[in-house]
Parts: sequence; C-alpha cells; structure tokens
Amino acid sequence: MAKIMIVDDDPNIVTYLTDIFTDNGYQTCSASDGAKALDVVKAERPDLITLDIEMPEEWGPRFYRKLSQDPELKRIPVVVVSGLAGNKYAIPKAVAALTKPFDPDELLGIVGSVLGR
Repeated sequence: MAKIMIVDDDPNIVTYLTDIFTDNGYQTCSASDGAKALDVVKAERPDLITLDIEMPEEWGPRFYRKLSQDPELKRIPVVVVSGLAGNKYAIPKAVAALTKPFDPDELLGIVGSVLGR
C-alpha cells in the first residue's frame, strides 16, 4: 500500500487530505512544518509528499531543498498544495501544483498517475 505524507500547517487541511487518501486506499503520515517534515520523511519513507508552501518555522521550498539534497529521499515525488498564487513556480521540480481550494478528484488523479495506480 502506497504511503502519502502531508506537509501542511493547517490541521483542517491535514485532516481533509488524510480522509481523501485513506478513503482511497492510501496510508498517510503528516508534519505541520518543513522543519519537522524531514524527520518524518526519514522515519516513514513515504511514496509521495503533498507540500504546502507557506508555513511557520520552515517554508516548503526550504524543506524541498533539503529533501532534494539527500540521495535516498530526492526521488520522492512532491505535489504542491498551496493557497499561494503562482505556487507552481515555488518548486519547479514538483510533479504538480494545485491551488487551495482544490478539486479532490484532480488531486487523486495526479497521485494515481504518479504512483502508477
């Protein structure tokens, strides 16, 4: 079973995404900011990460930079899910970028195609 990590500082978004993914047969884990997220990635080894851009402590792009510098973690695909306009430019190597509010079916379609489901 594929595991998806949700990185977002809004607990309502984390709960919403967790429900969407678990209802569709995925396991989930989460972190509330980029600083904690790296530890969670190393412990959980997710197959895909959804990443918010604007968070307290550490922004999404800084977390992504650290992730992409780790040879064991840099191949994990990232989907940006952010309320920020122009979020697709924040992390150019992300497999997709969705703006909140997003269509859950669109997100599931992206995740399914990236994970080969």
